[in-house]
Amino acid sequence: MKFPLSRRALLLLLACACLPAALQAWNYDSGHRIVNQVALASLPAEFPAFVKTAENAERLAFLSGEGDRFRNVSEGAMRQSGGSWTDHFIDLERLPMAGLDPAKVPSFRLDFVVAFAAGRKAHADQFPVIDPARNSDHTAEWDGFLPWRIFEDYLRLKSAFTYLKVYEELGTPEEVANARANVVYYMGVMGHYVGDAAQPLHTTMQYDGWKVGPNPKGYTNQGGFHSWVDSGFFYRAGMSPADFVPRAVPAKVISLQPQSDGRDPLFVHVMDFIIAQNQLVEPLYQMEKDGKFTNNNQPPAPEGREFLRTQILKGGQLLGDLWLTAWRAAPEDTFLRSTLVSRQQREAAKSAPATKAP
Repeated sequence: MKFPLSRRALLLLLACACLPAALQAWNYDSGHRIVNQVALASLPAEFPAFVKTAENAERLAFLSGEGDRFRNVSEGAMRQSGGSWTDHFIDLERLPMAGLDPAKVPSFRLDFVVAFAAGRKAHADQFPVIDPARNSDHTAEWDGFLPWRIFEDYLRLKSAFTYLKVYEELGTPEEVANARANVVYYMGVMGHYVGDAAQPLHTTMQYDGWKVGPNPKGYTNQGGFHSWVDSGFFYRAGMSPADFVPRAVPAKVISLQPQSDGRDPLFVHVMDFIIAQNQLVEPLYQMEKDGKFTNNNQPPAPEGREFLRTQILKGGQLLGDLWLTAWRAAPEDTFLRSTLVSRQQREAAKSAPATKAP
């Protein structure tokens, strides 16, 4: 099913097309909103209708920028925490440097933290020495946690659907409204990190110019390439939701068949997606070298437009699949059900007419 954009959302996005680019994954005014809008358009007719109202469609688009808004505070602990910085990327090339296989990392975040810390210590010669004066937020030690953030947001959304189903049957109107609001919030915020995953420069240590290690092919090492991919090219090309939303494909449920190594299949699916986007890092740099993705005041090349369009559509497709899978896979919250049934019984007993003694 294709869900149309609200006129207000479309006009807002087009009006923002003249704003300058900033260094963040798919600028909020461009890619991030569209990833969420494509995902919404991909949902089937039977998906909960409240998500598709005009108000919630705009809410979902707005929440796509939440991950970057977490950066509005400067405290180092916030930058290290899940939302502000380290959850927006993963430098896949550094995993083998620590003796880890990207295709086999554990689905538990803290298990990965322990494994990476041990691997970094064991292979210290593979990593640059950290300058404490430039590491006040203590993030330089880490490789990024993007796949774990997406996986954990999926689980939060799945949890929200488990209790929403019960509240819709046995809850008060206020409880239903609050539970639905939580669903929309988790859906929208998750979209930011899925959008990050679709931007190849969020999967690599060469995230803003080819600056780490040898550069035998002479790829650009100029800072600003990241923001150009995120938004500058988008604005220069005059792209809009109309370039993307009509191309949304129907969301599908992700296979949750158990993995032989015990890892969560949903996490494996997300990690496989990120690994695939990492394979596009060098082709992206080659496109820039060939003049197909350069900021040279020339009309944007068709190859660059198609690359950008494809990546944003990939993000929207993965996000729609995650939303649909969370809804379909959510079990009923049996504890909440028993609690609400008991509440109904108590209220019924209070309102029952008193019986006279014989």
